[in-house]
Formats: sequence, C-alpha cells, structure tokens
Amino acid sequence: MSGSTIIFYLLAALTLVSGLLSVITRIIFRAAIYLLFSLIGIAGIYFWLQYEFIAAVQIVVYVGGIVVLIIFSIFLTQQAGELLPKQKLGRQLFSALAAFCGLALVMLQLVQHTFTTTSNTPIEPTVANIGAQMLGIDQNGFALPFEVVSILLLAALIGCIVIALKSKPENNL
Repeated sequence: MSGSTIIFYLLAALTLVSGLLSVITRIIFRAAIYLLFSLIGIAGIYFWLQYEFIAAVQIVVYVGGIVVLIIFSIFLTQQAGELLPKQKLGRQLFSALAAFCGLALVMLQLVQHTFTTTSNTPIEPTVANIGAQMLGIDQNGFALPFEVVSILLLAALIGCIVIALKSKPENNL
C-alpha cells in the first residue's frame, strides 16, 4: 500500500468518524467541533485530489465561515455545555432506517450507472474555468444548484439557532 493510499484512508476515516460523532453526540458544542473536523477532512481530500482551489474554498467558506458562526451562536446563547435531550427509541430507529434507505438508494444508483470514456481533453482546474463551469448560463451551468445549496446552508444555520435557543424548563419550587 502506497503512502498516497494511506493518506486517503486517514482523511476518509477522519471525515467519517467526525461526521458520525457530530450526529450522535448530545453536547451541542462538541457536535460543532466534530463538524469542524469533518469539514477539514473533506478539504484534505480535495487537497489530496490536487484541487487546491476547491479545498481553499472549503476551508474559507465552511470551516472559516459556517462552523465559526455556529460556534459563536452556541456561545451567545450560553448553552455550550448543556446536553441535548435524548431522543426516543422510535425516532432513533426511524433515523437509522432513513439513513439506510438513503445509502441503499445511492448504492443502487452507483451500481446501475454506466461510466463512459471520452476523447475530450480535461479542463484545467483554474479559477476562471471553475467559475465558467459552475455559474455559466448555458445548459451545463450550475447556478441553480449553487443557489439551492446556499438556501440549504441558511436553513441549517436557522435550525442550529433554533436548537441553541430552546429554553430550559423552569423549576417551580
């Protein structure tokens, strides 16, 4: 096994383990830190694939922007060390079933997909080419998915704030 393969497996393990820990932990601050490490692992995989621009964007936008904003919102609500409520068994089973069905759907699509070769020369991963390919106005542009992802990130941020702002029940003595 080569060093490059070992680096890939280490980055993949960091990403997957951190992502899993961010989902199963009950302390919201730790979940944000595990998310930080998962996103750094993804950026490391981009660096490993020699897509330096995408890796830099991953670090600046997600690690430097989104996760730091999530951590600040947790600290501003002063609930950094509190436990999230334990979920009921039915909700846990439904979540596991949904994750399994999603994984099965992805694997089914991957098995059914046929990869084709092309004689076209690959496009160099420069900033200008990436911008033209992502935000081009022709049918190959990805402007709409780019905007959908930004709305998804906004919804995730609002969800994080809603979770962080939930007040404690008052104890009447």
